[in-house]
Amino acid sequence: MELYNYFRSSASYRVRIALALKGLDYNYHSVHLVKNEQFNESYAAVSAARLVPTLCDGDAVLTQSMAIIEYLDETHPTPALLPVDALSRARVRALAQDIACEIHPLNNLRVLRFLEHSMGQNQEQRDRWYHHWIETGLEVVERQLRNHPATVRFAHGDAPGLFECVLIPQIFNAQRFKCRLDHVPTVMRIFENCMLLEAFEATQPSKCPDASA
Repeated sequence: MELYNYFRSSASYRVRIALALKGLDYNYHSVHLVKNEQFNESYAAVSAARLVPTLCDGDAVLTQSMAIIEYLDETHPTPALLPVDALSRARVRALAQDIACEIHPLNNLRVLRFLEHSMGQNQEQRDRWYHHWIETGLEVVERQLRNHPATVRFAHGDAPGLFECVLIPQIFNAQRFKCRLDHVPTVMRIFENCMLLEAFEATQPSKCPDASA
């Protein structure tokens, strides 16, 4: 498998975690977003959207991190990233989408660049935007996790899954931008439990080949 990604891309980090949890090997291809390498014609031939991540599995080309992770779970079912029963799967998917659909899209590089270049927002204003959507969004996740009987060591039981693949990159971004996190203790407990595991530790941004580029 070939993974096109950027070390600081949270969507890319999600897929790296999933691949590591599955124990799957892949070739790492860096697409440096800050250097605008996503707009190179060579990458356009791989990804029509010119976004990361892109996973190539043989002749198949997959985009969108959530779709990639579920593809990996269906084609390599052990260990499972989603629970067995439909109701539990719906819960885990909803928690993951609270981050992937409600928080992350408002704070990715394209949005921050638009706020700066098209709307004239300065750094302080962009940081205020960033903090608001992460802090309020994670509070929603916290309320759903706290005191739920399925929330144990992780969001749904004693093994990490789809939700943790999405959560951990978002917390890394929140810490990088110095967001407030003391109001989400359950979220942070799950984060800390994840970071004790090799799949999360070894795939974090600072461990990526392109981290020093």
